[in-house]
Amino acid sequence: MTTCRHCGAALNLPFVDLGSAPPSNAYLTATALKAPEKWFPLRVLVCENCWLVQTEDFAHAAELFDADYAYFSSYASSWVAHAERYVADVIDRLTLGAASTVVEIAANDGYLLQHVQRRGIPCYGIEPTAGTAAAARAKGIEIVEAFFGRALAMQLAEDGRQADLMVANNVLAHVPDINDFVGGFTQLLKPDGVASFEFPHLLRLVADVQFDTIYHEHYSYLSLTAVAGIFASNGLAVFDVEELPTHGGSLRVYAQRADTGRHSCTARVDDVLAQETAAGMLSSDYYAGFQGRTERVKDELLLWLIDAKRQGLKVAAYGAAAKGNTLLNFAGVRPDLLPYVVDRNPAKQGKFMPGSRIPIVAEDHLQAERPDRVLILPWNLRQEVMSQLAYIGAWDGRFVTAVPALQEYPSS
Repeated sequence: MTTCRHCGAALNLPFVDLGSAPPSNAYLTATALKAPEKWFPLRVLVCENCWLVQTEDFAHAAELFDADYAYFSSYASSWVAHAERYVADVIDRLTLGAASTVVEIAANDGYLLQHVQRRGIPCYGIEPTAGTAAAARAKGIEIVEAFFGRALAMQLAEDGRQADLMVANNVLAHVPDINDFVGGFTQLLKPDGVASFEFPHLLRLVADVQFDTIYHEHYSYLSLTAVAGIFASNGLAVFDVEELPTHGGSLRVYAQRADTGRHSCTARVDDVLAQETAAGMLSSDYYAGFQGRTERVKDELLLWLIDAKRQGLKVAAYGAAAKGNTLLNFAGVRPDLLPYVVDRNPAKQGKFMPGSRIPIVAEDHLQAERPDRVLILPWNLRQEVMSQLAYIGAWDGRFVTAVPALQEYPSS
């Protein structure tokens, strides 16, 4: 029997079944194309006790976040700018200075801590993937290269490394043992410390059919209702929340130690909880029908690609993103319909998309091939990508996104 990874209740309510897929960031080398590829079932269930939406456990974290992990945050300039704005705001809000300590969990390549460091505030990151950790160290940022949880937090706290601020952006969904992970914040925060978490909001995922954000690295799909309960069970208390446009609609949640925190709870917490209740997120009916909506998106994309091929249109994709891998593998797209994907990250160029085995190329390939249509896989970065590739208008190229419904956009 499958049980909830937070509360242990039996999981009987299905949310979506995307068949099977390889890990979304397991990009293939030319040599790896000659070998078998690991695929895992990709099914998501809902806990009707605590309302945590979660994948079934098939893939282990060490297999997903290994030395070849290829997601580097700094290649999305809008995300780096988002981090810089957050750092400026939170330093003012919490009056952080040279006597403070900031710790980021899942620090990636230093995209955020570089802004903390420039302001003269002591900081360090915790990051388990070797490649991104090395990139952060190259910026002069101290990195503890390990997975975070209670044991590591206790060790750091005993070494006098407790934090005034802990930051966890887009990582809460990535942890298989969510109780151990959250419990670590209680251990590592100073008595008056604050933790902030950003994660895509399940409410937006359902409303906008963002099924392509479902992949093995995302063990959980989060509402404020579920998060507040998980935090409370592990010694943290939510005291504020912000709704953000990032990743198709995210929440930024502020929390403190339940035993010593001094921040009063804002009305925004009750507002978002009420919004989730009004939408029906605490009822099984809310999750019914999502399967059919995902299949409509898949079918629409596949029919469009087939029609483009019949018309003789040249189609390319941009952004070798994890969400793109979910979409392409669920739709069964292969190089005959989509011959290549362009990506700015040199760590991905020359490799192949997992599952679909579509080659990943540099941007100069796009300029040479002059495709008629460019399918933007990371639709959350559509404006940034369209601005970057505006030159395709010179040959009357157009942009396309598939989620939540197929849509074409002019290049200017």
